[in-house]
Amino acid sequence: MDHHHHHHHDSDISGGKLLFSVILNLVITVAQFIGGILSGSLALLSDALHNFSDVMSLIISYYAHRLSHRPQNIRQTFGFKRAEILAALFNASVLIAVSVYLIIESIQRFITPQAVESTWVMGLAALGIVVNGLSAWLLHRDAGNNLNIRSAYLHLMGDLMTSFAVLAGGIMIYFYGLYWIDPLLSLLISFYLIRSSYGIVRESGGMLMQFSPDHVSVDAIVEKVEAFKSIEGIHHIHLWQLDDETVFLEARLNFHEDLTLSAANAVVHELMHALEEIGIHHTTFQCEVGKNGRNKVLERCEYH
Repeated sequence: MDHHHHHHHDSDISGGKLLFSVILNLVITVAQFIGGILSGSLALLSDALHNFSDVMSLIISYYAHRLSHRPQNIRQTFGFKRAEILAALFNASVLIAVSVYLIIESIQRFITPQAVESTWVMGLAALGIVVNGLSAWLLHRDAGNNLNIRSAYLHLMGDLMTSFAVLAGGIMIYFYGLYWIDPLLSLLISFYLIRSSYGIVRESGGMLMQFSPDHVSVDAIVEKVEAFKSIEGIHHIHLWQLDDETVFLEARLNFHEDLTLSAANAVVHELMHALEEIGIHHTTFQCEVGKNGRNKVLERCEYH
C-alpha cells in the first residue's frame, strides 16, 4: 500500500542569481591574480586562488540547481533531486581543502614576512568586498532553504571576510608596516570556514547515506502511530531524506484485526495526514495482521 503526498515548498531560488555571481567572481579572480603578480602580494594571490575555487563551486552549484529541476522519468524515478546535495558536499570539501592551504601559507608568512605594494592590495581588496558582498547578498535569502545554495553562499562569505582581512592587512602595511596582521586574519578566517563547512559536509553526507533527518525522530512517528487503536504496532522503519525538503518514511503496520482493504486504506490515509504534522509527506506502508501477538509498538521497531 503506497501513499505519496507531494508537498512542494515554493522557493524563490533563482539560477540566474548563481550565474550572475559566477560572472562577478570570475572578474575579481582575474583582477586579483594580475594584481598579485604586479604587487608581489601573496595575500592577493591566495585570495585569487580562493576566488577561483568559488567560481568553480558556483558553476557546479548552478549546474546542480538546473539538474535538480529536471523532471523524473522511468530510469531516474527520483529525478535529479540529489544533484544539489552532491554539489554541496563537493563544494564544502573543497572549501575545507582551500582553508587548510591558507593556514599553511599563513604560518609560512608569519615566519618570513614579505614586503608588498600595499596600494594594489587595498584597491583590489576593496573591489573584492564590493563584488563578494553583492554576490552574497543575492544568495542570502535562499541560503536558509537550500543546502547547495548555502554552500555557495558560504564560499562567498568566506571571500568577503578574506577581502576585509586583505584590506585591513594592506592598511596596516601602508601606515605601520605590520606584516603579521594579514596572516593572523587569514588564520582566523580559515578556521571559521572549516567550522562552517564541516556542518555542510556532515548534513549532505548524512543525506547521501540515508540517515534519518535531525528534525524528524522515530519516537515522534511511534507516538503518532500509538494514537490509532486499530494499529497494534509499527516495524521495519526506514526514514530518510531525499533533499532539503523531502522526507520519506517506509514501514510495516501491524493491525489488531483483519480489516478490509478499504478500511485499512482509510486508517493509513488518516495516519499519513497525522505524519504531515511532523514533516513527513511521502509514506509507503505495508499492512499486516497478527504478527506473533506483540503488543508494544516500541518492541516492533526494527532498523535495517
